[in-house]
Amino acid sequence: MTCHIDSAVNDAIEVLEAEAAAIRNVIAHLDERFTQAVQILLTCKGRIAVSGMGKAGLVGEKISATLASTGTPSFFLHPAEALHGDLGRLRPEDVILALSNSGETAEMVRLIDPVKAIGTRMIAVTGRPESRLARYADFHLFIGDPGEACPMGLAPTSTTTAMIALGDALAMTVLKRRGFGPEDYARYHPGGSLGRKLMKVREIMRRGDRCTTVSPDTSTHGTLLAMNATKGRPGAACIVDADAKLLGFVTDGDLVRAMGQGAEFLSRPVRDIMISAPKSVRPDHLVSEALHLLKEHKIDQLPVVEQDGTLVGLLDIQDLIDASAV
Repeated sequence: MTCHIDSAVNDAIEVLEAEAAAIRNVIAHLDERFTQAVQILLTCKGRIAVSGMGKAGLVGEKISATLASTGTPSFFLHPAEALHGDLGRLRPEDVILALSNSGETAEMVRLIDPVKAIGTRMIAVTGRPESRLARYADFHLFIGDPGEACPMGLAPTSTTTAMIALGDALAMTVLKRRGFGPEDYARYHPGGSLGRKLMKVREIMRRGDRCTTVSPDTSTHGTLLAMNATKGRPGAACIVDADAKLLGFVTDGDLVRAMGQGAEFLSRPVRDIMISAPKSVRPDHLVSEALHLLKEHKIDQLPVVEQDGTLVGLLDIQDLIDASAV
């Protein structure tokens, strides 16, 4: 079998245009029912159960995962398993999002009465407003009747694209109305690169005996000894007053440069060589903000202070590397 490139590309274009048309079709049918569905999801006191059979079920798993990762508690309920005991997961305060293009899928239709008996509200997503699922659900969202992109008109393609797009529209509209932001997103995505960059400084900073602190009267030699004795040898010392307020900062690079003044510098107080107005970050700043400061000023460490100037830790470039935030 020979595949001609031009022919293959044309076939692909036909599929993509059909699926793009399916999404435009969804847009054309958006009305107050969508607004009502968003309100139901926003005011749900329980969780959003998403259910579908076959390809619609796979779409449902994705929609459920998107809802859960963007601040709307959700789980996927397999309709066949639901009929054999998993309905016990549902509570009256939940909402079920039921997906079926035909609205007549046997397992989905059989869910209607048991779900109503539990008292759980149902939002049906179908391509057939006259179907049983659409008529007996509490609310119905119409995906239109775009026709499948499959050349046989059989394999779910355009309809599943329409479903997943509508699911994304629901999730993102709810997200905006919840005021769900980057920091919330990071809380649910700690393992991803974006999540790591959205970590707070307090999550990875050095504190306690891993952060060198000395008084301004400490000799330079004493400061060197303190830095060397600190766990992890951070290569920097924070100079603080009796109330732990940050007065200055010194790095091993500063000490090396001071050696050019002669050996007597070792006996001088560290206040003579410290940086009096060092760059610093707050513990609630994002790691990405701290990384920007480090890069912008070509430095390797940052003192971490509270709003009133109290020292609470130290952030080293190595900490960002260890957290895979660089």
